[in-house]
Amino acid sequence: METTFKTIYKDVINKLDSYLPSHLTYHSTEHTKYVVKLSEYIGNKVGLNERELFLVKVAALYHDLGFIIGPEDHEEKSCTLAIKDLPDYNIDQEEIEKICGMIMATKIPQVPTNIYEKVLADADLEYLSTDSFERISNLLYKELQHFNDDLTLDKWNEIQIAFIANHEYHTRYCKQNRENKKQENLQNLINLSK
Repeated sequence: METTFKTIYKDVINKLDSYLPSHLTYHSTEHTKYVVKLSEYIGNKVGLNERELFLVKVAALYHDLGFIIGPEDHEEKSCTLAIKDLPDYNIDQEEIEKICGMIMATKIPQVPTNIYEKVLADADLEYLSTDSFERISNLLYKELQHFNDDLTLDKWNEIQIAFIANHEYHTRYCKQNRENKKQENLQNLINLSK
């Protein structure tokens, strides 16, 4: 399983490096690597077994791959790519459906329906509760400005405040261990906008 994952990892990262547009400063190869790492970390914290962790990490690898086709409905595009690629790695139809469920659970607003989807959804937005929040949110701001040059920093901060105020983590682990730092980051944003 580990050998298979390494092969999939290499193949997907290679596609991201080769085909992601440079204006995707947030939805980058680095973001995907981070989400893979975090999905394994959170998956371990909630007690997933080895095969479940494998599937969650594969879903994490694929969750933004659709951006190589285009940003609109990129989750659906990611699923299309997973459905096409994953049989080559001996992943069966049932497991591919689980992987697509996880990918779709990262779509905003997030509505995960099982523990695997909750793990990936939380891994995708875990940065909201880290010391890197400001740096990472600036990457997202820069990316969004590419699509909308009228987006000011003040407007961006308003969007972020509303988003974080309404965001909820889904796994018990993140609710218990990430919420306080997220609220601190939210308060810093509110203070900035005064």
